[in-house]
Amino acid sequence: MVPVLNYPSAEAERFLSAVTGRQVAVDSELERRVREILETVRRDGDRALVDFTRRFDAPDFTAAHIRVRAEEIDQAYETVDPALVDVIRQARDNIRRFHEHQKPSSWFMTRPDGCYMGQMVRPVSAAGLYVPGGQGGETPLVSTVLMTAVPAGVAGVSDIAMVTPPARDGTLNPYLLVAAREAGVHRIHKVGSAWAVAALAYGTESIPPVDVVAGPGNIYVTLAKKMVSGRVGIDGLAGPSEVVVIADKTADARVVAADLLSQAEHDPMASAVCLTDDARLAQDVLAALETQTEALPRHDIAREALSRYGAVIRTRSLEEALDVANRLAPEHLELVVDDPWALLPRVQNAGAVFLGTHTPEPLGDYFAGPNHVLPTSGTARFASALGVETFLKKTTVLAYSREAFERDASAVMALAALERLDAHARSVQVRLGESTRTRT
Repeated sequence: MVPVLNYPSAEAERFLSAVTGRQVAVDSELERRVREILETVRRDGDRALVDFTRRFDAPDFTAAHIRVRAEEIDQAYETVDPALVDVIRQARDNIRRFHEHQKPSSWFMTRPDGCYMGQMVRPVSAAGLYVPGGQGGETPLVSTVLMTAVPAGVAGVSDIAMVTPPARDGTLNPYLLVAAREAGVHRIHKVGSAWAVAALAYGTESIPPVDVVAGPGNIYVTLAKKMVSGRVGIDGLAGPSEVVVIADKTADARVVAADLLSQAEHDPMASAVCLTDDARLAQDVLAALETQTEALPRHDIAREALSRYGAVIRTRSLEEALDVANRLAPEHLELVVDDPWALLPRVQNAGAVFLGTHTPEPLGDYFAGPNHVLPTSGTARFASALGVETFLKKTTVLAYSREAFERDASAVMALAALERLDAHARSVQVRLGESTRTRT
């Protein structure tokens, strides 16, 4: 099921190339369908949302169902387990505390000549959060609600909208409704897929447009976000899940195998790689994978993912393992070693890092506080986790004194002349003449 590869070797290079080069195939016909959906919603508004939702989600759906009423959320509290509501609140508070440290401040600097410059940090006015349906509402993705809504709230967004597809009977899972209220969502709309993204970007009669669209989704959602990017901001384009576990001889092979499978069960395209400098551990991990995979309800998905993009790679040292991990730039990187803090400074590319035996990746998925919406497909080389800054914009501010203006005017006009932008130079020149007359 999973090979043991030595690094460096030709076999290891072929595997690493396959992982870094994996992409979900998108044909031109699929792109055409998504673009058609976007244009239909842009043209027909609520009528298009109702039509698509009736065809793919809830046959009896009407425009009156698009926005969730407050009474529906109140009723949801009556049906959910109070103990789980407490867990949701604890997770929300952990996430909020972590993200409050991310919020940057506005700043200004001054010069002796009276020149002021700086940067104002402001939240966007409206954010749209996409929450996948989760098997027709049977598996409510409460964590996605928390991980997107809480940072938007910390940023100060005044209009937080959530979209998620309804079940066949037109309802939403009560835990999603409760999580949305607890996380500070202001409005919830029962629409999903590409037409939900279109509604957030363009607006309809029932759904006001937003400034930023965030949250994971299927290929239709991902393509729609890509196509509306530029009209609205987006958090990123989600790809298949991935984990790299670096382990040494002190690691428990059962723990390593369990953590690899925690990502392999997501998707046949998921990648799960163990990097170790210990030959015995490599073999023990293989044995543990065989045993644990068969016990999983989603064993077929996990087995396919491991057979395509899973491996145990033996490196000559842990430092070399870090070099390989940085090449992969994984969504999740676990350091299950005796001294993980010693390796941390060598981590260059990773969406999130988990240190030590007692820090499994699911802690980050659900409860600890750091965000689980992470860069995938090697984009951790340049991208970051969803966070407060996803919902912020920065405006530069500049104020010159007369003294500073007169000193820099000739330099500005020279650069404008070099670029042959005469009106730019003239904008300075007319002020320079006025400034001189005023002074005399």
